[in-house]
Amino acid sequence: MRKTPTRASSVSPRLRAALVAVAVAAISGSTLAATPATASPAPSAKAAPALDPTSFKGVNWADPRDNFADDLLQLSGLSTSDTYRQTYTKADRIISAFRANLGADTVRLPINPYTVDGAYWKSYRAVIDAASDRGFKVIVSYWEGTGARKDGFIDDQAAYWPMWDTVVKAYGNDRHVYFEPMNEPHGYTDTEWADIAAQWLSTYPKVPRDRVFVSGAGYNDHVTSVCADPRLKGTYLSLHHYGFWKSYATYDEWVADLKVRIGDCAGRTVADEFGAPMTTGLDYNVKTPDDNYVNYVQAVTDTFRELKMGSVYWPGLRTDDTYSLQKLVGDPDRPWLATTNRSGADRLAWAWGRGRPVAD
Repeated sequence: MRKTPTRASSVSPRLRAALVAVAVAAISGSTLAATPATASPAPSAKAAPALDPTSFKGVNWADPRDNFADDLLQLSGLSTSDTYRQTYTKADRIISAFRANLGADTVRLPINPYTVDGAYWKSYRAVIDAASDRGFKVIVSYWEGTGARKDGFIDDQAAYWPMWDTVVKAYGNDRHVYFEPMNEPHGYTDTEWADIAAQWLSTYPKVPRDRVFVSGAGYNDHVTSVCADPRLKGTYLSLHHYGFWKSYATYDEWVADLKVRIGDCAGRTVADEFGAPMTTGLDYNVKTPDDNYVNYVQAVTDTFRELKMGSVYWPGLRTDDTYSLQKLVGDPDRPWLATTNRSGADRLAWAWGRGRPVAD
C-alpha cells in the first residue's frame, strides 16, 4: 500500500534509466544476466486456462511497516524469533479468524530476499503452509525495500531471481499458492514492466499461468496495458485502488474512475489492494454523499460485485493501521482477531457476492 502516489529516490534517474535499459535489452535478447541459468524460453502459445476472479475473497496480512523493509518481514502478530511450530500455531489461528470473522478464503503475503534467502525462511514458510492447509489461496508478492530503495524498481536483480527460485521450488506444486512478481512496479514504464512480467513467465514456464498475478502498471493502478500484452495471456491481473487518491469524489465518479482503470479486463482482474479507514467510526452501510470514503467504499464494492471481480482488502491485519479491518486480541501466543468495523466487513462481503445493499 502507498499512502501517496508520488515517488522519491536518492538514486540518480539517469542511473535507474540505464539499469532499466539493460534489463529490457536483456529481456528482448537473451536472459537477464542475473536470471538463473536454468531459465527457459517462453512456452509455445496454447489455449489460456479458464480464470475465475470471484474465487479470490481475501485480505492482506501485513508487516506493521507496510511491507517495505530492508530486513526480515515480520507480519503483525508474529515474531522473527519464533520457530516453525510457533509460527504455524499463530498463523493457523489468524487464518482461521479471517475465515470466521470475514468469510475470507484468500490471504496475500509479502516476500523479499532477506526473508526468503536466510534461516528465517523456514519459519516464514509456516504462514504459507498454515494458510494452504486451511484451504486458503495464498498470493505471495515481492515487495521492494524502504528508504532510497522505495522507488518502484526491483531492488537487486541478483537477489530477486534467486528469491523466486526458492519460492517457486517450494510451492510450485501447491495449487493453493499464487505468485505475484512485484507489488506496485511504478518505477517502470508500462512497456518495461510488461517485459519484466513476461521474463518472469519464461523463467518459470512450469508454473501454470492461472497461478500468476501480473500487477497492473504504475502503482498497480491500471491493468489495461498488461491485459493487452499477448505474452501475459492466461494470467490473473492485480489492481490497486484507494480512496485517498482523491480528496473528494461522488459515488458515480468513483465508479467511473475504477472502471477506466479496468477497461474490458474484469474477467482476469483481482483488486488485491483496496481500503479505507476502519477505526474512525464511519458507517459504510448508509449512503452519505458528502463523505468521500463512504462514496468510495460503496462504489468499489458495488463495482467488484457487478463486474464479478475478486477482491483482497488492505489490510485484513496490520498493527496500528487505521485501515485494518481486524485487530489482534487475546493471548499473543494464541492470537485471535476482532472486527474493527462491522459495516466495512459487510461491504467486503457484498463485494464477494454476499449480503445486502446499503441502506438509503
